[in-house]
Amino acid sequence: MASVASTYARAFADVVLSAHLDADRSISQLRAVASLLAESAELRRVWENPAIPAEQKRRVLDVIAQRDEILTQVRNLVAVLIDHRRVHFLEPILRQLEKELDARLGFAEAQIVSARELGDTEKRDFEAQLGKLTGKKVRARYERDASLLGGAVVRVGSTIYDGSVKGQLERIKEQISGT
Repeated sequence: MASVASTYARAFADVVLSAHLDADRSISQLRAVASLLAESAELRRVWENPAIPAEQKRRVLDVIAQRDEILTQVRNLVAVLIDHRRVHFLEPILRQLEKELDARLGFAEAQIVSARELGDTEKRDFEAQLGKLTGKKVRARYERDASLLGGAVVRVGSTIYDGSVKGQLERIKEQISGT
């Protein structure tokens, strides 16, 4: 499955960049189609049913694309997935596409978990510091976890920066116990 998702994601990333499409808009539209597919059992039955001719499936897609003003390239990707009976891979393709475009456009994805809700200024400061640290533009997702007691834990790729009070207490405990 990973190789299927990677293949389609790389190919669509090539399309997005070569056609100078808005990457965020393309991903947003694909996410909307994926959401529609996840929420509609009827649509899944139509698009995933091998007994229904591909042209009928594409007509349904065209109605959705026109109604939601979906980019031609996004519509074409979904049509290819329908034609190759790979529409059930849309979610993993979307996740891989986000990673692929982030890498190509120089973005680093960060997950920031803080003990309390952060204000806009604090979020901008976090993202600016992470940008300096990684040398990339940062796309951050924020979560709240009161068990951290204070501070934050930041994950960028496989690197974790633990500046939480809970983490500091754990490190002190390890030092005292000699482990």
